[in-house]
Amino acid sequence: MATETRFDGIRMRYDSTKSYDELVAALLTDIGEQPVPINDIAAAGGDWDSYQAAVEKYVGPSGFMLFGAFDHGAWIAKAGIERRVLRVVLGNPLIAITMIRHDVTAGLFAPVEVLVLDEGGGSSLTYVKPSSLMVVEPNPELLSAAEALDAKLAALAAKVA
Repeated sequence: MATETRFDGIRMRYDSTKSYDELVAALLTDIGEQPVPINDIAAAGGDWDSYQAAVEKYVGPSGFMLFGAFDHGAWIAKAGIERRVLRVVLGNPLIAITMIRHDVTAGLFAPVEVLVLDEGGGSSLTYVKPSSLMVVEPNPELLSAAEALDAKLAALAAKVA
């Protein structure tokens, strides 16, 4: 049996006068240019303290790290859409646990994703506000933790854009 829960996501867009390449570079300078081997770190064993210590060395200045990137621009060009688009998955398991401990389904939206677009003469960074995705039922503790993530992500977006 399937259960359906409807909720509304809130999309945030930051326009930038930076070129696409400059915005991508600014983002990756903050979160790292290579994806973090998060599964390897978890598989290494040890307790929470050792896991935390291993993860912390990858955390960038704004509190996030790179998990992966998908160059949509590379494949949509084959369909005749000439646009530079990069989807970036970023996060921090030390932040994610502050939400997942209150509702493990918050893990569906952690880590978070941003989309960097070439706007022809400028660029933009767009994401969906994490709290609008994670908190679908009353849960004050989850809401508080998710809103803290919202603020961190907004600060990163404003900084790099």
